[in-house]
Amino acid sequence: MSTAHPQNGNLSLSQIFKTWWPLAASWMLMGLELPALSAIVNRLADPKIHMAAYGGVVFPLALIIESPIIMLLAASTALSKDYTSYRKLWRFMMWTSGILTLSHILIAFTPLYYPLVSGVIGAEPEIVEPARVGLMIMLPWTWAIAYRRFNQGMLIRFGHARAVSVGTFIRLAGNVTILFIGYWMGTIQGIIVATTAVAVGVTLEAIYVGFRIRPVVRTELKFAPPVDPPLTWREFYKFYIPLALTSLLTLIVQPVGSAAMWRMPQNLDSQAVWPVVSGFIFLLRGMGIAFNEVVVSLIDKPNSYLNLRKFTMILVLVSTGIILIVSGTPISILWFQKISALPPSLVPLAKTGLWLAILMPALNTLQSWYQGTILHSKKTGGITESVIVFIVAISIILVLGVWWNQIIGLYVGIVAFATGMIIQTIWLWVRSRAAFAAIRSRDRIQH
Repeated sequence: MSTAHPQNGNLSLSQIFKTWWPLAASWMLMGLELPALSAIVNRLADPKIHMAAYGGVVFPLALIIESPIIMLLAASTALSKDYTSYRKLWRFMMWTSGILTLSHILIAFTPLYYPLVSGVIGAEPEIVEPARVGLMIMLPWTWAIAYRRFNQGMLIRFGHARAVSVGTFIRLAGNVTILFIGYWMGTIQGIIVATTAVAVGVTLEAIYVGFRIRPVVRTELKFAPPVDPPLTWREFYKFYIPLALTSLLTLIVQPVGSAAMWRMPQNLDSQAVWPVVSGFIFLLRGMGIAFNEVVVSLIDKPNSYLNLRKFTMILVLVSTGIILIVSGTPISILWFQKISALPPSLVPLAKTGLWLAILMPALNTLQSWYQGTILHSKKTGGITESVIVFIVAISIILVLGVWWNQIIGLYVGIVAFATGMIIQTIWLWVRSRAAFAAIRSRDRIQH
């Protein structure tokens, strides 16, 4: 499978695949969460209202609240090289997730909720109360995400990436169990079933990862040679703040997109279909998203550049091929109508939305290649810049969509995200060239 020679210490394609597949499996298992949720909620009472409540209010707000800690996976993978650095990052994780959980409480359990959801987001009146119940149930989400992503980074750094997949399987099993109980009972509101499943799943995954990391810390991390010079708070914040801003800016477009779609034609249909379409796309995007940590952890290997680039192209071709096959064949009808249980009247909306998103999985792979290399250079400002460009592009298209008010909101939203990703990818490519040049120069010397 590889063109490199392992006996020379070069990074082979098989080694890249061995690192990538458990992470990709983890992301793809995680990607099954939303399709499973959609399949059950769409078979319960008032599916359009409850799917719109989840996809148009609860999930976007939960993502915004957790956004400052989403990059702990990349930070932990890159920086948890010794026990002292690990403890620094652990304290940061605990304090930050505690503060964000308090923010979640203030939004979900106080009168702040109504002006935010009814006024700023602009949700339809019948959505507001179900969404609030769902947001309350999602309270464990932020801390559980922070804890498991921080420890997953450690597992990846010390060669235990397969444990990440096990944790995701446990999460999915918890989700599916709750979803099937809700479906079997048949009397519980869809939003309650959905958010309980998600909250239970992430909590179980966090518990598993917490137990799984203990022997790694005890037998491997504590014996790792100290970093010289030691990681300081100043260096950590210099590394992490651009990443946190990146995740915040990236995830803020979720409620912005939701608010825009509420103000465009067929708003309730768009919000009900959006989680189904985005859930399927995320299954394929996970292949590329997982590649980010692979690049960060393997780019240091001798002569890594050529085979990492080759693996990037393989992922681009495979992910694009899969989405083309699904979009252009009856598989799309099978997925949206039979598996996801969308009403027949909404299936054409979902199929068109999938065609508009055709480039997204490939773009995620390219972004991981460029972004992982930038992360390796520890000059992360270019990543933040790319996200700003991404948001500007999306915002312009969404504003034009609301102003013109002639195109279905789902279509405008997907085109906005796809266009933003194209521009962001180009920006990352430009900003990664210096880092790539340094890596190619290193490989020539080593060769």
